[in-house]
Formats: sequence, structure tokens, C-alpha cells
Amino acid sequence: MRVRVALPSGRADRVEPKARLTVDRIVDAAMELMKREGYDNVSMRSLARELDTGPASLYAHVANKDELDQYVIDRISGMLEIPDPDPDRWQEQLKELMRGMLQLFREHPGSARAAMGMIPTMEGGLRAAEGMMAIAIAGGVTPQAAAWFCDLSAAYVGAIAYEESIWTARENSTAAGEQPDHAAIDEQLRTFVEGMGDRFPVLVRFATELTAGGGDDRFEFGLDVLISGLAAVSKRYS
Repeated sequence: MRVRVALPSGRADRVEPKARLTVDRIVDAAMELMKREGYDNVSMRSLARELDTGPASLYAHVANKDELDQYVIDRISGMLEIPDPDPDRWQEQLKELMRGMLQLFREHPGSARAAMGMIPTMEGGLRAAEGMMAIAIAGGVTPQAAAWFCDLSAAYVGAIAYEESIWTARENSTAAGEQPDHAAIDEQLRTFVEGMGDRFPVLVRFATELTAGGGDDRFEFGLDVLISGLAAVSKRYS
């Protein structure tokens, strides 16, 4: 597609070419659209409008929405810093990888949803899986347990990031689209639980524990459970 540009001093219009469509431009636009309007509002047609082109032009570079998701996750995974395996720090290294992936999902809203139900097949995702397996195996984890942990860790981090995006989109303690006030939510929940009387005595007794900690605290608890569990059960999956 070309645009006409009016020139001064009576000169004839000349035609200026638009920027060439590339996979990188398409992925840039898709991630911006996800951030602005949410994952579910990104389609090949809406993306074509974003790029001021026709869907047929996109299909020349990206086959469909599933492949677009692969490109988005490839881009996100490529930003992940992967250390050289250190047998003495393997558990902390795995935690650092998972923290890093969560942070990338947070910085690029919609990307966690793109990762759901996907097996990464592009270089970025494969690089992340390679790094995670290498770290786990260096720490003495069996190859089978390390392989399955790649899947488990991706599901955990993706689910946390996706749930956070749902919380933000809902009207909770704040208007939809604003960051929730977790302290206010915890106080409301604690008041609710404490008011249940004798019907749920354990929940009433431990209402403070149920509502303690923020999202990062709970994420770190999950990391401890997953990594400690991996070390404990690894030899069962040889």
C-alpha cells in the first residue's frame, strides 16, 4: 500500500512507500495491541487494522493466530537471562529463571495468555527450556524429572501472571483496569471469613493466615514448594 504526499511550490505529488511489513513489525504491533486492549481483542483482522494493511498481507508472514502466539512467546523468552549452570546454586538459579519469566509476563500484558496451552517450538522458548534443563541436571535432577519440570514451571508462572491480569481487569477494590488494592481485599476477606461463625471453624481460626502475604510472597512460597519437591521426588522419575 502506498500513500500520496502533497509537495509545496506547485510540485506534483509523489508517492511515499510505507514501512515494509516484517515479522518483527507484526510482533511489535501484536504486543502493543495486547497491552492496550487485551489478548482476546487481538486477531489477525484487528492486527491488520493496527498496521494499516489487509489480513492477506499478514498471512504472507504469519500463518495464523497460533503462529502469532508462538512469535510473541519467542520474543518474550528471548529476553530471559539464562545463567550458566552452577551445581551449588541450581535451586536458586531455577527460582531466578521463574522470577524472570514472571517479570517479563508482567511487563508485557497479554503474553502470559498467549503462552497458555502452547508448546514453544521457536528458538526463544527452546533456549529457555534448554537452560532450565541444563541447570536442573547439573544439580543432580534426573533428565525425566527435569524435562517434566520445564512444563510444570511454565504452567505455574504463566498461570500466576494470567491470574494477575484477570484481577486487574475486574472491578475489585479498585476500578477495572487499575491495580487492585490487595490490602483492602485481604481486609474484606478476613472480615468475611471471621463472620462465618461455627460453620467453618478452621478457616475462622486461621483467617489471618489465609489472607496474609501479597502476590510476591505467595509466588515465592510456590517456588519453594516446587523446587523442594523437585529435589525430593527426582529419583522416582529416572
